[in-house]
Amino acid sequence: MNDGPGQPQGTLAMPSDRAWRGTVAIRFSHCDPAGIVYFARYFDLLNGVVEDWFGEALGIDYHEMIGPRRIGLGYANAGADFHRPGFMGDRLDCAVTVERIGQKSFTLRIHAFRMSEPVLVARFVIVTTSLESHTSIALPDDLRAALERYQENCQ
Repeated sequence: MNDGPGQPQGTLAMPSDRAWRGTVAIRFSHCDPAGIVYFARYFDLLNGVVEDWFGEALGIDYHEMIGPRRIGLGYANAGADFHRPGFMGDRLDCAVTVERIGQKSFTLRIHAFRMSEPVLVARFVIVTTSLESHTSIALPDDLRAALERYQENCQ
């Protein structure tokens, strides 16, 4: 756990009230034998947060992007700072912010809190790819516009 001054991943402060929020229920299947969320399971849980955020905050269907549109949303980089353990039965409030919008990728930061207590801060660099050629492609115009609107609204 990292709660000291040398934390590499940004601030523990709750993001703007204008940032989209979703809740994740921590279940038995997410935990190790000690009843603590196994760190690798967080990445699966947080991908679910990203999927929900796409539809609810950006107005873009995540599954349509990957399915009919054949646009991949793969992680070029993913990391997290764990500040407190997550436990079976927790309900984590997650807030998503857009840190950067590039030509072929964008960076999200996801803050997870238990009540007002920080549990983790994750950072994902998501690259848009063609699922036909398996190469990176420019962000689709609708995705870029939605990301820019969201980023501006959260400031």
